[in-house]
Amino acid sequence: MYTDTLPSDKPLFSKIAILGAGTMGLGVAEYFAITGLDVTITDMTPELSRQALGRLIARVQGHIDAGLLPPDAIERAKTVQSADDIASAVQGVDLVFEAVPEQIEIKRDVLQAVEAAVSPDTIIVSNTSSLPIDDLAKFLNHPQRFLGMHWFNPPEWTPGVEVIPSDITDPRIVTQIKAFLLVIGKRPALVGSAPGFVANRIQFALFREALACVEAGLATPEEVDEVVRSCFGFRLPFFGPFQIADMAGLDVYASIFGILERSLGSEWHIPEALEAVVAEGRHGTKNGKGFYTYSDEDREKLLIERDSRYAALNDLLKQHPPLTPNSNTEDES
Repeated sequence: MYTDTLPSDKPLFSKIAILGAGTMGLGVAEYFAITGLDVTITDMTPELSRQALGRLIARVQGHIDAGLLPPDAIERAKTVQSADDIASAVQGVDLVFEAVPEQIEIKRDVLQAVEAAVSPDTIIVSNTSSLPIDDLAKFLNHPQRFLGMHWFNPPEWTPGVEVIPSDITDPRIVTQIKAFLLVIGKRPALVGSAPGFVANRIQFALFREALACVEAGLATPEEVDEVVRSCFGFRLPFFGPFQIADMAGLDVYASIFGILERSLGSEWHIPEALEAVVAEGRHGTKNGKGFYTYSDEDREKLLIERDSRYAALNDLLKQHPPLTPNSNTEDES
């Protein structure tokens, strides 16, 4: 059972080791440091670990120059330390953040080296974007304190983080991780252990179909990108697929699946879960029952708020138009 109440017997983490100084490791190090946490970073060799500090400073300075961070952020970045190896990096830390390459053999070796060096109460997380956490947990002697914490690129500015426990992760640790992420300004979502988890499973399904549209001659990559960002993708900062479907009408979705199946094949057959809710008369906001339940007052507030947010986003996009390979660099902000 996972709750949103932080147990009082475990403080939030303040001292963190980051293993791997690639794009994600360095970005997470920046975010942790700017948040005021004590960060140590290590990479494959002592030389690469020390070089990572210079790259971190340059990264932060770039964000300062762009107006994304205040000038004093550079002082926080300078508090980050490097370690020559894993054992040195993880000494005395509350949390170990593994961000090494997405190869299970490398992660196995790193996680086992971490477990051999940390104290018994240190929590270990992996930033894997696709490897099931249950598979990684098998490499540890004490997997109860291990789970996934999947950030997204760029980690400093993307709010969402997938929190992925294994089958035997201690539920108290899941609660602590979620609370920690909330305190530092992130938006955690608890998801299950499976290849790609939720975000990449959906993201790669979208990309697969985008490629199929191009291969079928329906549109160029540029036109597909325009359709995604200015049509259905325009809604996604505010609503997920279930709320969008509710507002469109689940009965309408069922009809569209029928058209797609007749044209594109049986893989587009209406999903059983959607067929079931439509059969129960749950059509979405139009009748107050869909994947969510809406009173008349809730529905009216939702639709007005939706329209207000879409209008505000449209105004923002006029100020910051989409960036494409042919964009004028003066528009980049």
